[in-house]
Amino acid sequence: MRNKIILSFAAAGVLLLSSSCATLTTKSTQEISFKGVPGTQLKDVDKNVPLGFVGDNGFATVNLKKQLKGKRVEASREGYTSQNFMLDTKIRGRFWWNILLGIIPIAIDAATGQMMVYDKDVLDVTLQKDTDTPAQPEPVVAVEPQPQPQPQPTGQVVNRNTPGNTDMEKAVIRWYIDSEPRGARISWRVISNDPAEVKNTNETYITTTPLEETRSLNILGLTYENSNNVTIEVKIEKRGYETQVKRYNVRMALDQQEISSFFELVPKVVKNYRNSRNATSSSSKSSKKK
Repeated sequence: MRNKIILSFAAAGVLLLSSSCATLTTKSTQEISFKGVPGTQLKDVDKNVPLGFVGDNGFATVNLKKQLKGKRVEASREGYTSQNFMLDTKIRGRFWWNILLGIIPIAIDAATGQMMVYDKDVLDVTLQKDTDTPAQPEPVVAVEPQPQPQPQPTGQVVNRNTPGNTDMEKAVIRWYIDSEPRGARISWRVISNDPAEVKNTNETYITTTPLEETRSLNILGLTYENSNNVTIEVKIEKRGYETQVKRYNVRMALDQQEISSFFELVPKVVKNYRNSRNATSSSSKSSKKK
């Protein structure tokens, strides 16, 4: 009978020690994942220590030490409203088995905090955008601005005294003017059959041949309707060569989106009147001698 009692106490001691050892070998930390906006900073409010950042994948994994009470976690990010999140704890299931085994396992779990576990493995810490702080502009690819046509005000009559009201005034077309030989002076002017709407202009020098560029017509008061009554005159001049002039209908230039031409320059014929006069005089003298 006495041997049975000793064996019973020995078995209980083995169970008690094995349970305590199991408790002692349990991890004192727990892996928690935080889900939120990438770049969000996490901080332990109670200990005032940083926990990490939410990565580009929208998650941050942190090993938190187990404790008896819950943990407050602060999430913050520039352009968002900071917020505290509560990570609560609960008693783990093995703790109830330790109660049956005695006071030692209970004391160990209570002292180390291992009797508790966090109630969530994933905590959502998604923040809301701060309406008081302007959001950071997203980078955009630079795009070359396109000229926007300026609409004509309703009810306003186009005339030479109210320029800047039509779409066609700043119409952009391709210019290609060349000559043989090159280096001739290029000038142009506007000839209008409706001067009440489009002014005639003086001759304006542009450059020397060759000319190849995209440029605005800059004809004040021009509309598509009156462009058929407007002509552009292009003049080519070079010393020692005859001056040449060509004219282009503006309506046709707008439709074709270009003014292009090639000038074959003709050398000037210079008469030597003195030699001609001497030749005539000599001829007269020869006739008289005969």
